[in-house]
Amino acid sequence: MRIQLGCEMIFQFNGPTPMIALLNVHHSRFSHLEGPDHLTTSPSVPIASYRDGFGNWCNRLVAPAGTFTLGTNAVLHDDGQPDPIDTSATQHPVEALPADVLPYLLGSRYCETDLLSNIAWERFQHTPTGWQRVQAICDFVHQHLTFGYEHSRPTRTAADAYREQLGVCRDYTHLAITLCRCMNIPARYCTGYVSDIGKPPPYANMDFAAWMEVYLSGRWWTFDPRNNAPCLGRVLIAQGRDATDVPLTHTFGPNALGGFSVWIYELPPAT
Repeated sequence: MRIQLGCEMIFQFNGPTPMIALLNVHHSRFSHLEGPDHLTTSPSVPIASYRDGFGNWCNRLVAPAGTFTLGTNAVLHDDGQPDPIDTSATQHPVEALPADVLPYLLGSRYCETDLLSNIAWERFQHTPTGWQRVQAICDFVHQHLTFGYEHSRPTRTAADAYREQLGVCRDYTHLAITLCRCMNIPARYCTGYVSDIGKPPPYANMDFAAWMEVYLSGRWWTFDPRNNAPCLGRVLIAQGRDATDVPLTHTFGPNALGGFSVWIYELPPAT
């Protein structure tokens, strides 16, 4: 399956402003691209790229004063299969986890394990461990929160989402990650594209999405508490402890976002 994907962001800056952008497809999917998904800007500016501590591909630049546009556009080959499922996947004892997985058990900026630990154990300690426990957490979060873009707030944490019972996909993800970590299940935050491929219309305007990966049976598995169903055409951009680690753009100065568009759709087979 061939997928067209990309984005465009239009900013207004009062003066030259440094930026970091995480908008490229994750390195684990680079080999699936028909061609490079270079970050493009208008006006053109020098871009320096680097890998952050989580392996994400980052771009550094200085945006000039005035209107500044950046984005990506690419074609990616996908196997056309939904997110994999293995209901027999098991949970590891903490002492048996690889060292590089342990940070994903700890609290972080938006995932306050200390505030939600008692709630998690009271609610999930009697559920079967492993895949079934993670799914029970996703089912709870999916039902507990009410979705709405009008509920978006950049400062909302997992504990806030639990208390307020509303949010957007990042809030669903932060709450599910936190509950998993409280139950000693490593979980990390993911951001990227989630498509409507295979779903019936009507289709909402596309946006970037958040989901989580959990570590079971020696590997990472995708779970999406917002949609709570396997997805076709999910494409990872970046992953970290929570949204703090993977902002799509980070600007070091005041600005206004004047335009934002995201696209991901299936293309006909190449001829």
